[in-house]
Amino acid sequence: MSPEPNPARHDRESVARHALALLDEVGLADLSMRRIAARLDVQPSALYWHFASKQELLADLADRITGSIPRGSTDVLATARGIRDALFAYRDGAELVLSTYALQLGSSHAQAALTEALRSQGAAAAEDRGAAILHFVLGHATLVQQRMHADSHGALGGDGEIDVTAGLDRVFDLGVVAIAGDLSAPASPPRVRV
Repeated sequence: MSPEPNPARHDRESVARHALALLDEVGLADLSMRRIAARLDVQPSALYWHFASKQELLADLADRITGSIPRGSTDVLATARGIRDALFAYRDGAELVLSTYALQLGSSHAQAALTEALRSQGAAAAEDRGAAILHFVLGHATLVQQRMHADSHGALGGDGEIDVTAGLDRVFDLGVVAIAGDLSAPASPPRVRV
């Protein structure tokens, strides 16, 4: 039996919106139900009116992160770049999406977008290739975000003049194109480090 809806001042949308903002501030490791509840000025148990578990909340956040990925593109590399950029839009976005994807929680919007683009290009085994490209994108984006996070905390050593993401766009494009097969794709524009 499910609980009656609570007419609290926060709804599912509000909880998720605040959780995403908190994710950007504290990162995935410190994103707890207690911390989200404190941000909303409610008891942690109040969050369970909107999400049955933290895993359900994280799956919703992953869907929100990947929900901005446009569907219907015929350009596999552009689709992969769009997924990567959506993951980069939030601190630890790649890790959050990777963890929910690994547990088969949330939607498969990102993989479906890749599969559609591959099918439109006539790629053989489009569904398997879409899954392989998504695995690559998630791993690559997680690596980049971890390097950037470590660099921002001085954990990589050196004098801070080294761009820890140098060359990774080229590596990303090579990986996607290699998995996709013989598909033509434009070169990736260079990224400016901020």
